[in-house]
Amino acid sequence: MDSRSPLLILGLGNLLCSDDGVGAVAAQLIAGTRSVPEGVQVLDGGTLGLALLPYLEDAEQAILVDAIEIDAPPGTLVRLEGNEVGPAVASRLSVHQVGVADLIEAARWRGRIPPTLVLLGVVPETTELGVDLSPRVQAALPALLESVCEESHRLGFPLPPRTAVC
Repeated sequence: MDSRSPLLILGLGNLLCSDDGVGAVAAQLIAGTRSVPEGVQVLDGGTLGLALLPYLEDAEQAILVDAIEIDAPPGTLVRLEGNEVGPAVASRLSVHQVGVADLIEAARWRGRIPPTLVLLGVVPETTELGVDLSPRVQAALPALLESVCEESHRLGFPLPPRTAVC
């Protein structure tokens, strides 16, 4: 019997390094403001690297959310898929990404990489020590959240806003 979970939404990044924490912030916001259906796991993976291997290996589909350092203006949304993800995290992302590259390669080496792997993110303005997102990344956060929700819906798992209970 295959015990894989249908969808993993994994926020990555260091909350103490300004924009690098955008993936973790996004995961926390999704978990706190959206109705997450059965079969979907939303995790703030922070900078845990290889400790996240069981979660990634147990997913049929995975959406990774992170700061993505590419040659584009800060606040630009980025979407990478499948074989594009490994090289991107190996060479162009933030300091914690060595662990993310190792995570993806370990799952691939063990034959347990999710068949569907998408990386959604935003280009950071700064990854210097600090607990706040830069203004440009903060302004891009709603669009990043919408992008994650759209991707989840495309994969068969809508994430509707939670209704207020008064």
